[in-house]
Amino acid sequence: MSGFVEKPDPVQVPGLLHLHTGKVRDLYRNEAGDLVMVASDRVSAFDWVLPTEIPDKGRILTQLSIWWFEQLADLVPNHVIGTDVPAGAPADWEGRTMVCRSLRMIPVECVARGYLTGSGLAEYHKTRTVCGLALPEGLTDGSELPGPIFTPATKAAVGDHDENVSYEEVAREVGAETATQLRQLTLAVYQRARDIALDRGIILADTKFEFGYGANDGEDGIGIAAETDVGLVLGDEVLTPDSSRFWPADQWKPGQAQPSFDKQFVRDWLAGREAGWDRTGETPPPPLPEKIVDQTRAKYVEAYRLLTGLEWS
Repeated sequence: MSGFVEKPDPVQVPGLLHLHTGKVRDLYRNEAGDLVMVASDRVSAFDWVLPTEIPDKGRILTQLSIWWFEQLADLVPNHVIGTDVPAGAPADWEGRTMVCRSLRMIPVECVARGYLTGSGLAEYHKTRTVCGLALPEGLTDGSELPGPIFTPATKAAVGDHDENVSYEEVAREVGAETATQLRQLTLAVYQRARDIALDRGIILADTKFEFGYGANDGEDGIGIAAETDVGLVLGDEVLTPDSSRFWPADQWKPGQAQPSFDKQFVRDWLAGREAGWDRTGETPPPPLPEKIVDQTRAKYVEAYRLLTGLEWS
């Protein structure tokens, strides 16, 4: 069993239809048919959404996604229309809201890896492959791969695990042409982001993207002419500490778990003796202590500062 410790009641806003409450984001549709994505301060670990929030997390994820969409705009169009808070919405939505075009989402998590860790490392230990791709002998936790690889996964519902799949399975699911486009675009975006991050002292070990199809119905911030079919569009969040592994480049040392700019403090505490929690059982996880909340928030803030060059306020 896993999921929310206690699923929150959605905020009701005049003119918005609540569609879905995810691990972090709440999704609405406005009267124009656009999607309104609101990033909460919720945090998940081990397939549980925890009872304790991380202050400012939702705003940092939103602002970092918007910054990355701007860095990638010449490579791929994105779904963002604007960031205005809908009339009648809570003041707390400021800075954590994106109004987005509705896309026909492709049911594939498009994962790019430049370094070996996580589920990729676990598979490598068993088969010397990741998603069916053969890798050299002698790699260890944190090893840089000979080149970035596309390692897709199926999208899972809240409480379920995403499952790594082969490229051939993706091609059977979405068609060979779309699979080729997904792989090419995923690797191109990863390599652009990897180079930007490394210039700022951060290793982008791996990340995941979501793409969808959509037609643009007017001139907007991505510079696509009116009534144009824009093909594959980058959606959801992008290149945040929730969807990526960011490591400090000056502390990278293969052969061990790497320091990271994400919620690793949360995972480590929950897995440790102090929490007293059995993550293999059905009992929900306990609240986080203040020191873990503060350390986790500081990691998100530091990632934002290093990547964007801006101080978080």
